[in-house]
Amino acid sequence: MSTTHIRQELSELEANLRKEIGALPQFIEILGAHHASLSLGELIDRLAQSHLAEHPLFCRLNRLDAAFCQLDLGLYGLCSDCETEIEAERLTQDPTEQRCSSCAEHYLHEHRHELRLSH
Repeated sequence: MSTTHIRQELSELEANLRKEIGALPQFIEILGAHHASLSLGELIDRLAQSHLAEHPLFCRLNRLDAAFCQLDLGLYGLCSDCETEIEAERLTQDPTEQRCSSCAEHYLHEHRHELRLSH
């Protein structure tokens, strides 16, 4: 998959996420009416300072931003943990995927363990 194609997919995902945000009153209340003119970084920064940082859309925006950064650095498609290539089917399913299947499984296992410890 070419860099141009990946960038186009990520841009389409960003447009869809912005539409979802625009449809939710709680986001408009925090971001204001001109949220569409904010850069992705500005959007994430504003949400990080609000109670909406816990919202699933915030997580998806962060993953999108990370994918754009990786693409710019030439690291897109490499696992953030072990640096091997992420399986193509995982990236096709979610172009913002950050981990290979092995590391994703390990991460989920560790994360569940952390949740049990904190409760």
